[in-house]
Amino acid sequence: MSRIKVITDPSDLVPMFRAVDTKVKREVLKLITLEWHTSKEIEQLFGNEGREALTFFEKMKLVETRWQSSPDQQPEKAYHTYYTSFHINASWPVYEISDVLAAAVMDEKEFKKIEKKIVDLAGEQGKFAGDVAESLGVTFTMLKSLVKRTAKDRAQEGRRLVTNDHFELGS
Repeated sequence: MSRIKVITDPSDLVPMFRAVDTKVKREVLKLITLEWHTSKEIEQLFGNEGREALTFFEKMKLVETRWQSSPDQQPEKAYHTYYTSFHINASWPVYEISDVLAAAVMDEKEFKKIEKKIVDLAGEQGKFAGDVAESLGVTFTMLKSLVKRTAKDRAQEGRRLVTNDHFELGS
């Protein structure tokens, strides 16, 4: 089946950039585009970093999974890319796309500090995205891009990160 990811929001580019930001992620993505592979197979080829890439792809909803039997008849989770192609046909103001690119290539240490601030500002009850963006002194586009960059599993945390009329992040 052929699935196309249509990118219409500039912040949707962030997970794509992050999916290929290391050689291992690029190689794993290429491999699982061609055929189904288990995490065990990927780990044998790429080590722990390969397994982490699969986890990242799964959280970013870039892969689909299925259970298949291993040679010793044990069920193993296998991965394959969800989309066969991407369609980007958009025009965005320079200030918006510059925020998206900045969030995508931001130093990991700097990103972790901002991510912690976002989580702290949202608190247990959640908070409007506009209020969080204002508190951080960033644009709404930058905030959306930063949140889409995170690989943390918000559903497990059991709380809403940020809410807004336009998007909801978290569980």
